Amino acid sequence: MRFVLLACLWASLTGVLLADADTTKLEIRLVDGPNSCSGRVEVLHKDTWGTVCDDGWDLREARVVCRHLGCGTALSAPHESKYGEGKGQIWLSDMNCKGTEGSLTECKAKPWGENTCNHVEDASVECSGTDIPEPGPVRLVGGPDRCAGRVEVLHEEQWGSVCHDDWDIKDAQVVCKQLGCGDAVLAPIGAKFGRGFDTIWLDDVNCTGVEADLSECQARPWGDHNCYHGEDASAICSESGITISTSVRLVDGPNRCTGRVEVLHNDVWGTVCDDGWDLREAKVVCKQLGCGTALSALPESKYGEGKGQIWLTDVNCTGTEGSITECETKPWGENTCNHVEDASVVCSEVDVPETGPVRLVDGPNKCAGRVEVLHENRWGSVCDDHWDMEDAKVVCKQVGCGSPLSALGGARYGRGPDVIWLDDVNCTGTEESIFDCQARPWGQHDCYHGEDADVVCAFNKNLEEPETS
Repeated sequence: MRFVLLACLWASLTGVLLADADTTKLEIRLVDGPNSCSGRVEVLHKDTWGTVCDDGWDLREARVVCRHLGCGTALSAPHESKYGEGKGQIWLSDMNCKGTEGSLTECKAKPWGENTCNHVEDASVECSGTDIPEPGPVRLVGGPDRCAGRVEVLHEEQWGSVCHDDWDIKDAQVVCKQLGCGDAVLAPIGAKFGRGFDTIWLDDVNCTGVEADLSECQARPWGDHNCYHGEDASAICSESGITISTSVRLVDGPNRCTGRVEVLHNDVWGTVCDDGWDLREAKVVCKQLGCGTALSALPESKYGEGKGQIWLTDVNCTGTEGSITECETKPWGENTCNHVEDASVVCSEVDVPETGPVRLVDGPNKCAGRVEVLHENRWGSVCDDHWDMEDAKVVCKQVGCGSPLSALGGARYGRGPDVIWLDDVNCTGTEESIFDCQARPWGQHDCYHGEDADVVCAFNKNLEEPETS
């Protein structure tokens, strides 16, 4: 089956870029070879197929053609009509590529049809035939820097996104390594850094994590997917501007300050084994959650058995650490425990200690803007993860602005200049304050200021100027 790729080639002056002239599009194909990635090179110009003369033809030109066709690396650039003599026009001659071009349009050549060749000199190429072009250009977009963002790959001269089906930390690891961005910290799904605008190129990507580039991973064929851009995959690498702290939470207890201890690692929640678990470890957890002092450190799944991973065991804290991740412990996931041994804690405080102020800033009035909360005498923003109208309802009520009109994300009213205090806020809409809503612990997030949450509230008669939506 012949593999056809649309590319833009334009007539030009001798020795200048082909892309410098008119707008006639053409196709390029390899014909009369054993497969779609080997054969005589033919290009379409003015609705007529023609060949390429082998004058100046070498591995550099072949490399560009193979890349265009998604056929991997160039193995050879045969001369003298190795795959038979073409008929009719000889369109191009004296091609001069560097080999690094993404398109033949970036190479120099004589003007269309100007040559002294015959079809005995028809040029050919032989490509490796890999499914994904090496090294498979990849980039991260929509994030704070080149090392965090939505994953996009280049194919047929067009950037496209990757579907998050089966996307995990191993896939992100390959992307981060390929970009020279260190190790993968998180592999977000659900268009964390915004939705792509064009095609979705890859789906069901399955890397082991040791591949040198994404082209070595298993995946569906190019463009074959069952996704939409709300499922675009992302990657956050260790050398990005995003700092990720391991979260801790208490679940299945009577309140947010009592329950089974779970920690977040590699984007997966897991439990803590009770081996060595005592009041010192419980003290650190309570402090980390802003839940006062530790009243007890309970073993043997007091608040039920967790499921899935048991991340930590033999945790050894002094009690003065600011986070459980600062304590000595066995490596992540290395243990001989089962969920009957899940550790729990009971802390003295059942609510977030302070009900600090909230404000809307940088909007058109006091009832619309970026949401900021005060904690430890410092104003900070709120991440838009899971931000919705129920959260906005609580904020509007708290600032005295009535009902919400919209719950916006993506830093609609500008990016905050300081810390991000809250993430994964989950209000029911009946709370009196945003501090009564469920959320990650203070300052623990996987966001950047491009994800700051915003609110637009309805007109409030107590304000001098009306709200504008």
